[in-house]
Amino acid sequence: MTSPSVSSELYGPVRDDVGKVDDLITALRPKDFPFLSNILDHVLEAGGKRVRPAVALLAGKLGAYDLELLIPLAASIELVHSASLVHDDVIDAAATRRGRATANALFNNAATVMVGDYMFANAADLVARTGNVEVVRLFARTLMEMTTGELQQDMSAYEYGQDTRKYFNRIYGKTASLFAAAAQGGGMVAGLQDEQCQALRSYGENVGMAFQIMDDILDFTADATELGKPAGSDLMNGTLTLPALLLIERDPEGNPVKRFFAGGKGKAENLRRALKQIRESDILDESFRVAHDFRDKGLAALANVGTADDPAIESLTDVAYWVTQRRN
Repeated sequence: MTSPSVSSELYGPVRDDVGKVDDLITALRPKDFPFLSNILDHVLEAGGKRVRPAVALLAGKLGAYDLELLIPLAASIELVHSASLVHDDVIDAAATRRGRATANALFNNAATVMVGDYMFANAADLVARTGNVEVVRLFARTLMEMTTGELQQDMSAYEYGQDTRKYFNRIYGKTASLFAAAAQGGGMVAGLQDEQCQALRSYGENVGMAFQIMDDILDFTADATELGKPAGSDLMNGTLTLPALLLIERDPEGNPVKRFFAGGKGKAENLRRALKQIRESDILDESFRVAHDFRDKGLAALANVGTADDPAIESLTDVAYWVTQRRN
């Protein structure tokens, strides 16, 4: 199946409502605090594909589609995602994201961290507008899972003694948990049965896992223009991803990833060798297969939610295929 581009075609029955999510987020900018507004403008103008809020809205389309509840939920999901990126950039001392200067590169770190906190607070306020205690609880649990995933990544930087189980746990928290919350939360707000909401959660979790694995693959295959950052950035930051893990498993002795993480003389050469070996082996093909396996598990879960000819199911299917075919 060929994936559609990120456009109105991909989001199908909710394409117009994704724009309403942006409108609500824009309305949150404080008019009486220009400094905060300027930083928020910079962060939010970076855009993005809005895939997470679109998933929440598409899940909502499978039940009682009440925009008074679903738009705040979808906006809260996008704000959590954006705020987590703001904090990531501060932690990584990143100068650019998607080819644009980061907020912390333009403003001081303290202000940037507080802006991220402001976005998290607004996200909490928005999700409370659903009036659904279980959705609020889901939101809180997801924040904990995301924070745990980020801590696991930061605390394991430059440690090569990791395995794929730890990697999967880490990317579940960092990325897949928010996809899962978007899909499950949309179903909960729309009044779907618990079995359907759990199936939607499985869809979101598995598609989110595929999304992060694709990100990790693109770090080795995409050029700087497509990726918005130099190739090999994950390794440079000490983050061990699936392709690098597979290289270590195949060649545990004298591995260039291990040597790069160890530092010392020849560090740049070890990074070059690691990138070269991964690109010239079948490691990336194996990583693609893992991403596709997660995607297919997500698609299988959709069978427990609705029929294949439902427009929302069709769009959720398109999103899953797009995730494993994107270039940035």
